[in-house]
Amino acid sequence: MVDIKPQIVLITGITGSGGSYLAEFITNNHPDVDIHGISRWHSTSASDNLENVKHNVSVHECDLNDLSAVYRVIKKVRPEAIFHLASHANVRASFDVPVGVLENNIIGTANLFEAVRMLGIDPIIQVCSTSEVYGHVNPDEVPISEDAPLRPQSPYAVSKVTQDLLGRMYFVSYGMRIIRTRMFAYFNPKRSDLFASSFARQVAWVERGLQSEVIHGNLDSIRTLVDVRDAMRAYWEAIIYCDAGEAYNIGGATTITVGEVLAKLISLSDVEIVTRLDNNLLRPSDVTLQVPDITKFQRKTGWKPIYSFEESLNYIYQYWQAKAEEAERRIRSDV
Repeated sequence: MVDIKPQIVLITGITGSGGSYLAEFITNNHPDVDIHGISRWHSTSASDNLENVKHNVSVHECDLNDLSAVYRVIKKVRPEAIFHLASHANVRASFDVPVGVLENNIIGTANLFEAVRMLGIDPIIQVCSTSEVYGHVNPDEVPISEDAPLRPQSPYAVSKVTQDLLGRMYFVSYGMRIIRTRMFAYFNPKRSDLFASSFARQVAWVERGLQSEVIHGNLDSIRTLVDVRDAMRAYWEAIIYCDAGEAYNIGGATTITVGEVLAKLISLSDVEIVTRLDNNLLRPSDVTLQVPDITKFQRKTGWKPIYSFEESLNYIYQYWQAKAEEAERRIRSDV
């Protein structure tokens, strides 16, 4: 167990949505911490994700699939804690490019662990995984504990299970201080491929006349949601309080269907919203029941969500309303 705050941290995938929110959390709540991040030179992440904290972080260009590059960054930074968030994380897209997702997520993780091991340093490492590793669960396995079987149902989920197992193996075999966290669904405004973000973006676009309808996939799946700001605080507290070698579920307190989230977002709008099922958004196999048991994590950290479901919903809705206004302004200026 780590009982002191790390002073030098490294966030893989820092320019991505989760990584940038984590950088913001650490900057705002632990300003004395030296924040470094890894970002691929050919990354497709939004260039403005770090806009709020760009002067507070050091970003290193590095592809995790290049062991020599990873080694050089780790040697230069010598982090006391590493948050491993970098992944190809679009579940639906992983069915279209399975080999690329597997190579990126698995080899990148192995290279990170190997670089740390070869350098002989001893940071606490958090593998930020996902509830997708549990795949299909039976009703009698809900709420899902860390002991539930891992039944991945997408190439992305297979890659995350492998990351999880690599983390355990490097702990058992080499004594590396690796924690595995399995995050359940969360409100993340910057990731437009997540269902809540996609719905909020589309509702905002319809309001501005930028599209005519909201398209969706399966609305019957059940999720337990947490605010991204609470999720990033949980990641930080995992580094401080959780035990190496262990896995921890993290999730919110609001259990709801995907369709109910869409309906609540539509209710926030003053315009009529038309919706339509798009079969292209359906997955070949879907994970439809994700309700976590987070007792283990709460006992170690005392963490609990601060933001209510309504606050989180408004946060994501207002984020995309602002983006829609910007988009409309750009269109008008081009005319």
